[in-house]
Amino acid sequence: MIVGMRKLHLAALSYDRDRVLNALERTRAAEVKEHAETEATAFVTSDREKLAAYLATLEDALATISAHIPAGKGRPEGAEDGFEVGYSEFVAAKDYRARADELVEKSADLSQEKADAEEQVRRLTREIAAAKPYTMSAVRFSDIRDTRSTAVRYGFVSASAWESLQQQLDGVPLTAYEATMSEEGGLLLVAFHRSVSEETEAMLSAASFSPCPYTGERTGAEYVASLEGELAAQRERAEAAERALAALASEVRPLKIYCDYVGFELEKAEASEKMQATAHAVFMEAYIPADEEERVKDALGALGIPLYFEFSDPAEDEFVPTLARNNKIVSNFETVTNMYSAPNARELDPNGVMSFFYSLFLGFIMADIGYGLMMMAGGFFIWKKKKGSIKSLGGVFGVGGVFSVLWGVLFNSLFGIRIFPFTVMPDPQTAMYSLAGIDLPAVLVIALLLGIVQLCAGYVCKFAQCVHRKKPWDGVFDGLVWAVFSLGALLAVIGLIKDFNVPVLTTVGGIAAGVSLAVAVLTAGRHEKFLGKFTKGFGSLYGLINYFTDVLSYIRLYGLMLTGAVIAQVISDYSLQFITSGSALIVLGVILMVVGHVFNLAIGLLGAYIHTARLQYVEFFGRFYEGEGRLFEPLGSHAKYISLEGERAFPPQKKAA
Repeated sequence: MIVGMRKLHLAALSYDRDRVLNALERTRAAEVKEHAETEATAFVTSDREKLAAYLATLEDALATISAHIPAGKGRPEGAEDGFEVGYSEFVAAKDYRARADELVEKSADLSQEKADAEEQVRRLTREIAAAKPYTMSAVRFSDIRDTRSTAVRYGFVSASAWESLQQQLDGVPLTAYEATMSEEGGLLLVAFHRSVSEETEAMLSAASFSPCPYTGERTGAEYVASLEGELAAQRERAEAAERALAALASEVRPLKIYCDYVGFELEKAEASEKMQATAHAVFMEAYIPADEEERVKDALGALGIPLYFEFSDPAEDEFVPTLARNNKIVSNFETVTNMYSAPNARELDPNGVMSFFYSLFLGFIMADIGYGLMMMAGGFFIWKKKKGSIKSLGGVFGVGGVFSVLWGVLFNSLFGIRIFPFTVMPDPQTAMYSLAGIDLPAVLVIALLLGIVQLCAGYVCKFAQCVHRKKPWDGVFDGLVWAVFSLGALLAVIGLIKDFNVPVLTTVGGIAAGVSLAVAVLTAGRHEKFLGKFTKGFGSLYGLINYFTDVLSYIRLYGLMLTGAVIAQVISDYSLQFITSGSALIVLGVILMVVGHVFNLAIGLLGAYIHTARLQYVEFFGRFYEGEGRLFEPLGSHAKYISLEGERAFPPQKKAA
């Protein structure tokens, strides 16, 4: 359900502003709104930008330290987000500032130290690779030098160019060379008289000869050894910085608490900027859930300071935030709704009805006992262990798994294998229904009937929505009449199915659909004038095309279900043949059974999640849903790392993932 909102009007002395905000934060029941400008007041200024910049440095340090926490067992307390903290410990976090600032500086220095060392490691690795060929020779770099009449060249030549270069050098007089070659290439030492230098230099250049860039009294092996020593030192430097960062893991918990404390201070600064103030007083307005009014009164009254406050109902045209409060099952589906649009605060909550149809369709697409049990096990495990949108997604799949098991029993399918001697529902692959003389897949017809049922429910929701808005006649003509039409169409289709053998339903349903359609056409233009009454009525009649198009959209339920059922049956058939072969193929059969069904479940769930959501957003919500709401975000609700224990607080609303 969607909780009604009340509006808090408050005036306090300026120096008590922080105490008031702390009291409201502890209730988790007040969303501060921007106060209307009034004469002789101005908006409060704050150090919001400074706090935001400071929080960013803290979170950078936290991210750096967290990245170096060892994986696996032995992780320190607070390594995972969402741990509980007492309110007194949370408030005491303000005393952690000096240590936090020290950690910011230390983590930045260590991170830079590690980055510099790693850059040196990369540089030295490249240099060692380049100098490696020179380890094949015992020649010292300083020994390579020209004389007055002789030039000496020492360097690297590729193996592909060496054979041709060797033949050319053999043909040049007054030239001597020595080569140490490997498969990739090698070192070449060439000495030649200056009279043939131009010709020899040209040959070397054409062969892409690379002159030795090194100097000094060392050989190539000695030079590489010195580089490797330096490389080892830089690696140790990087590892030492990494160990030092890992040693800060014990600081993660208090640092996370402090980050959320500073985040709350930032929230208070942002809330303060929405207030109006004089030289000595501040004026605030906030939205409060109606059923939390007394608790907020008690929290403010317990402050014992000069304070004035009162509550009122928001204006009819005021855009108030939305707070949905549902049970543990339905609340998981709030994420699905909010991906489309959060409910408007003044409409009925669609999540209860939507969650039923979403689970019904998700289960229908999977329609297998084995897949349903896997969905329940995996989904409820995620729901139990995780937080946020991932937790809600686990809940959605877990509840969908329950429906999948139920549909699986009706369709007699366990990983595509028939296990019962009876089958309630027709075979998805072979069974046909004769609909008005036309043979159609039976499960396709069932999918269409499910679609009509949901559209009928959508119109009933429209009726309820209009009654809630105190427009009962709009609810009757725009909702209830079309619900009767949908019910009539449903009965008529059932009557037209020869296999059901209830033709009387065609007459009953046809009359109900025809009469309701006539009423809908005659009343569609009731709010229009003159010609608009007729055009609106004909437009309503033309809207039947969209209605039947929407019904056909539910064919996707059949298509997705059939695909998954066929794949499941094929996997099980081949796996069982291997398993019952009595040979080494048993292992292959088990692997195929496990991997194949896990893959089919994953692909099936992806399609089922997306297409089931689409049916809710387009076909179902299109009948009644208003949306365009904004979720209620009370002061203190933006904690990223912790949750307060022992304090009453609203469960976080399910935002879009």
